Amino acid sequence: MSSENEDHAESVAAPVWDVVVVGAGPAGASAAYAAATAGRQVLLLEKAELPRYKTCGGGIIGPSRDSLPPGFELPLRDRVHAVTFSMNGKLARTRRSKKMLFGLINRPEFDAGLVTAAEKAGATVRTGVAVARVEQHGPAVPDRRTVAVVLADGETVLARAVVGADGSAGRIGAHVGVKLDQVDLGLEAEIPVPKTVADDWAGRVLIDWGPMPGSYGWVFPKGDVLTVGVISARGDGAGTKRYLEDFIGRLGLAGFEPAVSSGHLTRCRSDDSPLSRGRVLVCGDAAGLLEPWTREGISFALRSGKIAGEWAVRISEAHDAVDARRQALNYAFAIKAGLGVEMAVGRRMLKLFERRPGLFHALLTGFRPAWNAFANVTRGSTSLGEMVRAHPAAQRLLNTLDK
Repeated sequence: MSSENEDHAESVAAPVWDVVVVGAGPAGASAAYAAATAGRQVLLLEKAELPRYKTCGGGIIGPSRDSLPPGFELPLRDRVHAVTFSMNGKLARTRRSKKMLFGLINRPEFDAGLVTAAEKAGATVRTGVAVARVEQHGPAVPDRRTVAVVLADGETVLARAVVGADGSAGRIGAHVGVKLDQVDLGLEAEIPVPKTVADDWAGRVLIDWGPMPGSYGWVFPKGDVLTVGVISARGDGAGTKRYLEDFIGRLGLAGFEPAVSSGHLTRCRSDDSPLSRGRVLVCGDAAGLLEPWTREGISFALRSGKIAGEWAVRISEAHDAVDARRQALNYAFAIKAGLGVEMAVGRRMLKLFERRPGLFHALLTGFRPAWNAFANVTRGSTSLGEMVRAHPAAQRLLNTLDK
């Protein structure tokens, strides 16, 4: 290596960043934005080049919209005012709303926009950078206030605090010791369709309660493309694939060639799973944070990322391990008091849905208070947790159905 290259390597590795964020999805970009707006030196690392494709329905519900940076313009592909519910292709009924229920986006555009917002706030972004491991002890760590982020090419990046947002199978979650108790398989196809077909779906989504316990399918219209997917518990991949094929077939879409076919695993954390280790926090998918029933993850990523960025700033200012631990515990409390409550209700909803999907279908299609609750949750005027806390009738219903 030439001396010029050596000097360049040292200039990259030498700074001690206040906060290093690993992963530039919604959680990571939100964490970087929060830390950068606090005036800290922030480095955001992403292994892919942006924009990059991500398997995701792309539904932006109220809590997601409310967690975006001020002035952020959503790249909406459609605005949803109607939902068609069906039971494995049968008993279809459409419910409509004068107010928008939620918006639909393509993840490459959305994620890239969030990264741009973080950059404008002052964060430095490096793409095409894979992280090999994180070290909090050993020769790579100059002092106890520092974390070493070792990259795949051997470069070491130093930080006072690290936020892991590199997905549920990422390096940082493994370092923290994240534990999972629910893993689901999602399969999805992006299907270009003619204008006549696209017009039929404009402003309307389909939610189909599937043939396997806890499964469901969806159609999300995005202009001249329909995002069609299904999700079910991992363990019956062949059955999930058949469900998607049958679903596409009965929708009359089998004759259209998908532009993209993809799959992914969603993973929910167990109640006792850690959210930190030393000066390292995890958020979003890396922490196993998503709603267990619907498997909605974007709002959980945005909200947990923002909280992680704020507490990472405090950890970066901690002068010893005791103070760092105190701030990390405060972060965990903030997550559990908010998103953790929603996850707990979501787990109960999933168990009930697995046992009695017909009841859910009947309530949403034939009982106006249930439809109103669905609409209010998607708009963000309430959450599953708030609904149960504020309405004793909802708590009694859950308790009755739990038996």
